[in-house]
Amino acid sequence: MLPRYENKLNDIRTQISALVVAIIRANEETLNAFENNRNDLYESAKKHLKNIQTDANTIDNEVIKTLALYGPEAQELRLLVAFLKMTNEIDRVGENMKKYTTRLQDLCSSECDITIMAPSIIQLQKTTLNALQYIHEYLENMNTSDAEELFRKVSVEESKNDDLFSIIEKDLLNLIVNSHELSTDYVRVLATLRKLERTGDRTVNIAALLLYAQQGGELNYHV
Repeated sequence: MLPRYENKLNDIRTQISALVVAIIRANEETLNAFENNRNDLYESAKKHLKNIQTDANTIDNEVIKTLALYGPEAQELRLLVAFLKMTNEIDRVGENMKKYTTRLQDLCSSECDITIMAPSIIQLQKTTLNALQYIHEYLENMNTSDAEELFRKVSVEESKNDDLFSIIEKDLLNLIVNSHELSTDYVRVLATLRKLERTGDRTVNIAALLLYAQQGGELNYHV
């Protein structure tokens, strides 16, 4: 393909990487806010996510224009298809992170005491942060990185995420049953943490798309 086309692919990759960085920054600041009771950091985290959907739509338009102008085939076509699907996954990850940050901030400023489960919540969030960091590292070094290795590492974090969420969910369901006066609060906690569980699934989808772009084959998605 022409150098101009290769530059276009690189520009799109760079824009996607920047989206992932914005979500990572929001994740880091939300985690810091929760660990250190810093309400100001919740607000800062939400600012990183403000333009995720708009930026994702801009990237989609660039991908579609590139498909129309250059008519790529084989691996180049797979890469653009992967990019097009990836922006939707990243947009949803950003939306999940936005809701998680807002709801966690509300919970921490309410009378709901989640101190006892704080270590598990921190570990749950770190699994999503680790997975996103692996994806960003891959995007930054895409020409020399192994997508299969990325998929393996992200899947490990998603598996940890599932295990942690299952433990927390069981504990919360017991609290809901046994603490009628606080059941509504615990339902809110569970709904908030489910955003992280779903984010874990989305990171695997992104890794699967990058694996598809590099190796071809079939795509296996979390629903």
